[in-house]
Amino acid sequence: MLFIRIFFCLFLGALSAAAAQKIKQNLFHSASRIGPQSPYQPPAHSPPAVQQVKQDFREPLSWRYPEPPAEEEPRFPPDFELRTPKPVESIAAICGENSVHVEAKKDLLGTGRPVLSSDVTLGGCPAVGEDPNAQVLIFESELHGCGSQLTMSDDTFTYEFMLHYSPSPLGSSPIIRGREVSVSIQCHYLRKHDVSSGLLKPTWSPFGDDKYSEESLYFSLRLMTDDWQQRRPSAQFLLGDMMKFEASVKQFHHSPLRVIVDSCVANVVPNVDTVPRYTFLGNSGCLYDSQLTGSSSRFLPRSQDDKVQFEVEAFSFEQDNSGMLHITCSLRAIAAASAFSNTNKDCSFADGRWKDARGNNHFCSCCDSDCGKAGGSDLLTLGRSKANQHHPVTSLSLGGTTRQGSLPK
Repeated sequence: MLFIRIFFCLFLGALSAAAAQKIKQNLFHSASRIGPQSPYQPPAHSPPAVQQVKQDFREPLSWRYPEPPAEEEPRFPPDFELRTPKPVESIAAICGENSVHVEAKKDLLGTGRPVLSSDVTLGGCPAVGEDPNAQVLIFESELHGCGSQLTMSDDTFTYEFMLHYSPSPLGSSPIIRGREVSVSIQCHYLRKHDVSSGLLKPTWSPFGDDKYSEESLYFSLRLMTDDWQQRRPSAQFLLGDMMKFEASVKQFHHSPLRVIVDSCVANVVPNVDTVPRYTFLGNSGCLYDSQLTGSSSRFLPRSQDDKVQFEVEAFSFEQDNSGMLHITCSLRAIAAASAFSNTNKDCSFADGRWKDARGNNHFCSCCDSDCGKAGGSDLLTLGRSKANQHHPVTSLSLGGTTRQGSLPK
C-alpha cells in the first residue's frame, strides 16, 4: 500500500514538471512573436493650473534707501601754493638801421620741450635759418616787412613786430600741450640826433663866462672802447659784454678835483623813479653788481683824479623785451687833496671780499652796511652837466642770447 502511494506521488510530480515545461515553452514562443516590451510607466497627470493674482500692498513699505554719508570737511595742506610760472628769456632781437634780427630758442616756453619750427613766425614770416647746436630759430626782416607797425611821437618813431607761436596738434591726436603766445618786439629810433660828439669849445670866452666857469662844474659819463682810449661810437651791446664807463669832471680854473661816483641806477625808461630799476652802484662808491650777480664788474685803478673808470657786465631786465637800458649816475667832485674815507672810495667785490681800486680796502668795509653821506666841507658846489645837473644819463641798446657773439654787431 505504501508502495502504491509513493508511486502515485512520483507520477503526479512528473506530470507537474511536464506541464510546467510546456507552459514555459508556450510563454517563450508568445514572447518571440510579440517582441521586447517597454517597462511599465504609470500614466502622466497634468499639474493643476495656478491662478496668478497681482499683489496689492495694503500698507506702506517700511524700507527706505539708506542715507548718504555725511560730507567731510576737505583737508588741504596748510602751505599749499600754486606753482607760479617763471619768466624765461628765450627771445633776443637787434634792431639795425633798416632791418631787425630776431633769435628765438626752440624751448620757447621754458618747459624743456622744443617747439616745431613751423609753429613760430615773425608777423607771418617763417624762420630764415636754424642753429641746430644751440637750438635757436633765426628771423630777419626789413623794418617795413613781416607785418610791422610804425608809430611816431614827437621824439621817436617805433617799428613793432609780433612773434607768434601757435602750437599744432600732437601727432594724429587732437590735443596740444602749449598755449598761443605773442611777443611784441619794438625797435625805437630817435627822430632828432645830436651830431656833436662833445661840448662846444669856443676859441674865446668873455670875462663873464670865465667867472661863471669858476663857480660851475661840468660832469660827463661816456662809454669807452675796449682799450679805454676813445669814446665808443655805438651804444649797442650783447648780453655778457663788458660796458666800459668813464666819468669825469671838467677842471676849468678850479684847483685840482677828484670825481666820485656815488650811485648808478638802470631803468628801461629815462626816469630813475620808475620800475623796474637796478641800483648796481651805490653807498658812495660800492659797485654791487659783482656781489649780487657774481659778475666781473669792477672799478679800475685811477690814472687821473678827475676821471674814474669802471666796467659793468651787460644785462637786461627779465620781463622787458625792448633791449634798452637808461643808466643814470650821481657824480660828485671833491678837492683832489682830500683824504680818503668811507665816502671817497672806488670799491669792487672780488674773491669774496671788498677791495678798493687804490688799495685802501678798509674803507670798503662799510659797503655791506651804511657808508654815510659826504660831509659838507668836502663837497664842492655842484655844477651843470650836459645831461641833467650832476646826474649824467647814458642810453644803451642791449641784445643777444646766451651764445656770446652769436648776433651781428
